[in-house]
Amino acid sequence: MTNWYKVNAGWWVTSLHYSIHVVPEPQPRLISNRAADDLTYIRSAMERSSALTAVPGAGGVVTGVIGLIAAVVGARQPTGERWLATWPGAASIAVVVELAAMIWKARRAGIALTGKNARRFALGTAAPLVAGGAITYDLWVMRDFNVMAPAWLLLYGVGVLTGGMFSVPVVRALGACFMAAGIAASLTLPEWGNVWLGIGFGGLHVGFGAYIARYHGG
Repeated sequence: MTNWYKVNAGWWVTSLHYSIHVVPEPQPRLISNRAADDLTYIRSAMERSSALTAVPGAGGVVTGVIGLIAAVVGARQPTGERWLATWPGAASIAVVVELAAMIWKARRAGIALTGKNARRFALGTAAPLVAGGAITYDLWVMRDFNVMAPAWLLLYGVGVLTGGMFSVPVVRALGACFMAAGIAASLTLPEWGNVWLGIGFGGLHVGFGAYIARYHGG
């Protein structure tokens, strides 16, 4: 009888030994890996925020004033060539003003303009403008000045709307309004083209620029 109990006890011990699954303890995560992940997250957040705050509102107001002056001067030009010279000249001045205002705002806020989203913003904005320059040249060769105003407004609106995907929502709204002005210019008489340019590059820039300056840090 004693041997029988010993045999059965040994069988139960053996069965219990093989039925236990040893689960390895998880290795603790290295502090250095966690710190690297945290730094990556912080850097990504800073890149996302850089494009949100680097769009200058004050520069937009100045650009709008330049656009209004260009509309008045352009309306007084006797020929299409002189009218055409007015707007690219004003656009060149406006680009310098916008870039200077953006750099000033970024430095004041301590933001680098070399982040991923900032580059995307620049690429999305610049591509339609380059296309607009090429189209303007072709229209000038054909002496078709009536199509320029709708094309400028539409392509500029596309650029602002595309770049605005990496900026605050009001920038996307500005791009949509420019596109609406371009559609309106294409549906009205060609003589209204200069008026729509003044409304777009002048009025919209002043209004939206003032809003950005007040609610998005200058």
